[in-house]
Amino acid sequence: MDRPVRSRLASLSDFQFGAVATETIEDALLHLAQQNEQAVQEAAGRMGSFRETRIVEFVFLLSEQWCLEKSVSYQAVEILERFMVKQAENMHRQAMVQLSEKKEPQNWKALKEQLSSKFVLRLVSCVQLASKLSFHYKIISNVTVLNFLQTLGYVHSKEELLESELDVLKSLNFQINLPTPLAYVEMLLEVLGYNGCLVPATQLHATCLTLLDLVYLLHEPIYESLLRASIENSVPSQLQGEKFVSVKEDFMLLAVGIIAASAFIQNHECWSQVVGHLHSITGIALESIAELSYAILTHSVGANTPARKQPAPPHLEARALRAAAASNT
Repeated sequence: MDRPVRSRLASLSDFQFGAVATETIEDALLHLAQQNEQAVQEAAGRMGSFRETRIVEFVFLLSEQWCLEKSVSYQAVEILERFMVKQAENMHRQAMVQLSEKKEPQNWKALKEQLSSKFVLRLVSCVQLASKLSFHYKIISNVTVLNFLQTLGYVHSKEELLESELDVLKSLNFQINLPTPLAYVEMLLEVLGYNGCLVPATQLHATCLTLLDLVYLLHEPIYESLLRASIENSVPSQLQGEKFVSVKEDFMLLAVGIIAASAFIQNHECWSQVVGHLHSITGIALESIAELSYAILTHSVGANTPARKQPAPPHLEARALRAAAASNT
């Protein structure tokens, strides 16, 4: 086993749950919930358009090559996503101003080529900025970045690299310490541990990381299947797709879906109990948790289940959960 893989596995095994006071966990969970609610409310029609599989895979592989922890790769994707959305919004705003003032339009083809030529540099800058946020672990030096870019055929100076970082920072008003789904997953696992969850948090954690990688890599197909299931229509309208954007930006929902799917993989007999806990903690509907976990499972372990003594899939067990909840009211 090579050193990068060994170091990443070691960092996973060192992760500890149950070491934080309950009062601190409650405050942190409330803060995350407020952040999530604000993000969902602010979700715009173009949000999520840069979480493409090839881009995410590039960030993940680069983070692995540089031996960065998982949280850095997720944060780098979110920083890049916000930055590119800002760039697209600025271009759109500029075009609308030119139309209103009847000015000569810019050469958009040249502008697009300019953005494309700098995209890899911007992506690497986002990874480097994310590494600086976790300075307790490892910071990627400018020399490392420049050497990597050179191997890809991109020759840049240290000044250009610094300008690229500054461009990202200014575009985001220096607000780059963005929440990631991993923060929500780990916080909910902490709460589950205190609530007496039958599946150990450390056991769920490793599976959650694998599934979270999968969701990032298959973001569009997973959420497309969730959209079709929610509207019971195989061909969603444009308006339905636009309204569904807030669901894509709901990290609390994603976290409960990841944990529920992990629990189903680890110990399907405890799945209903885990989902019940997640519902009690977050207030998210049982059906929503079941539908998202089923979408994740469908794209990870497949839609078909073994024929012998296999439990009902989550989307069917949700009916029993709802019936049980109704009978207790």
